[in-house]
Amino acid sequence: MADAVVNFLVENLFQLLSENIELIRGVDDDFKDLLEEVQRLKAFLEDAAKYHSESSQWDQLVKDIQKTVHKAEDAIDKFLVQAKLHRDKNKLERIFDKVGHSASVRALAAEIKSIHEKVRKLRENNQQAFQPRPVLELPRRGSPEQGPSLEDAEVVGFDEEANIVIKRLVEGPAECLDIVPVVGMPGLGKTTLARKIYNDSRLSYEFFSVSWVFVGQTYNIKDIFLNILKFFTKRIEEHQGEDVDKLANKISGFMNKGGRCLIVLDDVWAEDVIDAVKRVFPENKKGHRIMMTTREGNVAKYANKDPHDLKFLTEGESFELLVKRVFGKESCPVDLVGPGTSIARKCSGVPLAVVVIAGALRGRPNRNDWQRVDRNVVEHLINKDDPKSCLKFVGMSYDRLPQEMQTCFLYSSVFPRGFDIPSCKLIRLWIAEGLIKSQQTYTLEEIAEFYLNDLVNRNLVILMKKKSDGQIKTCRLHDMLHEFCRKEAVNKWIFQEICTTADNAIPSISDSDACRRLCIQPSILDKFLLNNPLAEHVRSFHCFSSEQKLIELSPNDIKLIHKAFPLLRVLDVESLKFIFSKDFNQLYHLRYVAISGDFKVLPPTFGKFWNLQTLVLNTSTSEATIEVKADIWNLLQLRHLHTNIPAKLPAPSTTRGRPSCLQTLSMVAPESCKKDVLAKACQLKKLSIRGQMAAFLDTYKGGISNLEELKCLEHLKLLNDVLYMNKPVHLPAAFFRLVRTVKKLTLANTRFSWSDANRLAQLESLEVLKLKENAFLGESWEPEIGGFSTLQVLRIERSELESWVASNLNFPILRHLILISCDKLKAVPLELADIPNFQEMRLDNTSKSAVKSAKEIESKKLKGENLDIELDGSWGSWTNSWSIRNGVTAFHVFAVQSSDKIVPIKKTCLFKHCDFEISLDEF
Repeated sequence: MADAVVNFLVENLFQLLSENIELIRGVDDDFKDLLEEVQRLKAFLEDAAKYHSESSQWDQLVKDIQKTVHKAEDAIDKFLVQAKLHRDKNKLERIFDKVGHSASVRALAAEIKSIHEKVRKLRENNQQAFQPRPVLELPRRGSPEQGPSLEDAEVVGFDEEANIVIKRLVEGPAECLDIVPVVGMPGLGKTTLARKIYNDSRLSYEFFSVSWVFVGQTYNIKDIFLNILKFFTKRIEEHQGEDVDKLANKISGFMNKGGRCLIVLDDVWAEDVIDAVKRVFPENKKGHRIMMTTREGNVAKYANKDPHDLKFLTEGESFELLVKRVFGKESCPVDLVGPGTSIARKCSGVPLAVVVIAGALRGRPNRNDWQRVDRNVVEHLINKDDPKSCLKFVGMSYDRLPQEMQTCFLYSSVFPRGFDIPSCKLIRLWIAEGLIKSQQTYTLEEIAEFYLNDLVNRNLVILMKKKSDGQIKTCRLHDMLHEFCRKEAVNKWIFQEICTTADNAIPSISDSDACRRLCIQPSILDKFLLNNPLAEHVRSFHCFSSEQKLIELSPNDIKLIHKAFPLLRVLDVESLKFIFSKDFNQLYHLRYVAISGDFKVLPPTFGKFWNLQTLVLNTSTSEATIEVKADIWNLLQLRHLHTNIPAKLPAPSTTRGRPSCLQTLSMVAPESCKKDVLAKACQLKKLSIRGQMAAFLDTYKGGISNLEELKCLEHLKLLNDVLYMNKPVHLPAAFFRLVRTVKKLTLANTRFSWSDANRLAQLESLEVLKLKENAFLGESWEPEIGGFSTLQVLRIERSELESWVASNLNFPILRHLILISCDKLKAVPLELADIPNFQEMRLDNTSKSAVKSAKEIESKKLKGENLDIELDGSWGSWTNSWSIRNGVTAFHVFAVQSSDKIVPIKKTCLFKHCDFEISLDEF
């Protein structure tokens, strides 16, 4: 974390010296000296991050660095507020304030020199004494010689999983080597499942030899080969001196003499292990197999693009395992069933978590003991004083992360436990907090998105929902990982969670180093504010709530937030009903603002927030639009502006100078899409326009032609608010020339003709097309041959469409089709089954004939395979999806009760084969 803190200070100093040097006139030389010293410190930390030391002296040095940098940060930020207030005064007021301002400048100069000296001494005095020693050959927290597993008698919930994997091992490709990876988060039971399969008698009939090799983080290829060789010869000592090539040839020779072989690789962390072990198999077309366990998604997909994703235990299976581990063959006492069920549910389907908790319950038949454990389940799981806790298994994955990703991962626990985290929100918070280092070839958002995808691939973050383009929409931390992150984050001063103590007291936030970021529970916010906290050191303030209704505080309480934290960078309080105040207008350092309230305008004072990057404004006003009076074009750092109703934007004072770095504008009124506005926002990637679209779509008078200013536009939404237009409207011909870069297009209530839809095929970059309610009018649609060559996702919703002709000639790479409330559609085109990449089709509230045609597509797509389809009850609609992986078909059917709720059918395979669940309204 010290690295991130120093990076942030370097960034601030650079910005001051390049863009706002007039604010520090008189002390700019001192700032330059400090910048040079801090850059040397930054280089030292970056070099040290390549290694690790368990030395307490090293940990103390890191904290000393953080404290010193925090002091510099506080001194600079406080001075900047004073300097801005001084600059904003009129000429007469500045004259009277000149003496006071000069004194502030002198005081800052003295403080900067003092901090400069402290930084210099820290670096010079400690660089040699505390140089961390490389210990890369050993994992930090210790790695067990074998992965954690349960005894065979206590395996619960893995019978079906084992059968699926065994079937893949036995029935896979007959003549070539095939790899079956089992992947999942720490503690999910990968090794347990592998052991169950390894010991299954069915394998002895299918394979000449079955070998088990534990790999681990600190693997050695030669040792892996020697361990494999042990299964073929007892005279292993004769081969100790041979190199890996000779060992590989020796193993291959033994395999060549017998039938097909299976090697089980447990706990694989790197791709080169897979490449190395593949070398030992002879090319004799016997259908050899490798089964491997890994928690790294990228490693699993490197081995096989279709890994076996291990499922979580159900609540019933978790309770069954808990009972077996605590009572053996005995049943659970009746009075313990209640707390036991609650405990099992809080283990969230992770077998290792159940086993750890069972250890705390074994020999304690007292109901009070069980209730006490029930109240503290997650704390038991991540207990550094308990060698049997889950800490070391989670820590092994955490320790492998690069330092920047470690901080991002820990920061993710600022969200409440069980909270579905919007990916865009998390990414923008990482950026606002200075956790993402800039690079020349990638934007900050791209780097942050890479980090998040990597965390998901490493099974440290759970993917909850995907966007229609396949990107992460929401994610979540498993409760066990959340507790790990929370404890580590507090220990590393990343944030402080404000919640009541055992005696209902509110913890102090006086520590200026540990309490830089606060996360507070809404239920105690009013009590917290009653203490009149004054904490200039606090830079981030978060308040989350799962309730839909806004939490209302008194105006005085809301004002206290502004007054208590004058140097805030992040204000994330969407769950509160917010009001503006005089103190709020002086929060010049704000980078991220997410607020809700009865806002009719965005006041001019927002134009003074020179560091603002993200603004999320949710208003409950009855007005149709919100007027932006702030000069947002003067906010050179503003990247994302979100409002829940259309915003009326001000005209830029000049089109000259530096363009806005706005990437997202959602949503904006059509009348604001003027040439000077879009020219200033020329770097926009996402644009949502909502309002009366008829005038906007007029080629000569409307704003549609101004879209030519947006050369980087990728996502475009046109949402018409007027149900019936005065006259028919067509997509102007210029539209297709103006938005050639658009990859995702959403239309709603635009009421175009289906003949216009054919012209959308001219958009050569279009990958996702969403045609929502009444986007197009008419009874038939026959796309032209050769069109939509890049389209992968098509959604049609609430359409009058009756006849639709389509095939692979119209949609050659279509993957997903979603039809919602197209109740007049007679049939889904049968020829869609000829599209090679067609993976999923979803229907909701469609006609019986459309359902029948979809079943015919299903039969054709699956090439006549026999499928058992069972529906629980009688529903008005249905959806299905299929995917064909390496010749193995996984087919899923689940009933739908309404357009916004998916009801899985009994014994569905949906959650066993799919990486995620897609709800209908995600498309």
